[in-house]
Amino acid sequence: MSGGGHSHAGRRRYSPAGTALPEPSARLLASGTEHRAAASNAAAAGASYRVPRPRDLGLGKPQRSSETLMATLSNESLVDPLDQALAEREKLIELCMYAFDRTRSAGVTERLTEGMSTVGVTALRPDGERFDPTRHEAGGTVATGDHSLDGVIAETEVLGFSDRGRMLRPPVVVVYRSNHESSTVEPTSSGESTAS
Repeated sequence: MSGGGHSHAGRRRYSPAGTALPEPSARLLASGTEHRAAASNAAAAGASYRVPRPRDLGLGKPQRSSETLMATLSNESLVDPLDQALAEREKLIELCMYAFDRTRSAGVTERLTEGMSTVGVTALRPDGERFDPTRHEAGGTVATGDHSLDGVIAETEVLGFSDRGRMLRPPVVVVYRSNHESSTVEPTSSGESTAS
């Protein structure tokens, strides 16, 4: 290369301490050298020259220091996206159960049941099963003369729900209770009742 003109393309720029400058600083240094040369040439020719500002060079705002960035992050609550999604899912399931309890439409009930099952929530209607106080809530009893039905769930008053095996709400059920009285009451001819 002749006469003092050096090409700066492809060369790394270094700070006075000898460390490589980050790309924006290197561009600013290179453009500063180029602009000083352009200003000298313009002055020699009797023209004016305005040195561009960093934003004119596409360098944008200076980046925040790591201390500033850490201070900003510590003031903001960091939320794990998975935790947030799970919390929102729980709220939506609660809302669906609330709607399910209040609907009178068989079509809406069916649609809610199908929709909830696609995300792993199962409606529990344990009619005909043996009553289990760890899984069912007794809402009442109904008498039966059939001793084999004693303790069997006659009907479900309020559906229960489970989420992939985890109980969300136990079903409220009516349970058969057999009559334990072995005697029957028959009226006498005088109108009084006697036990036989």
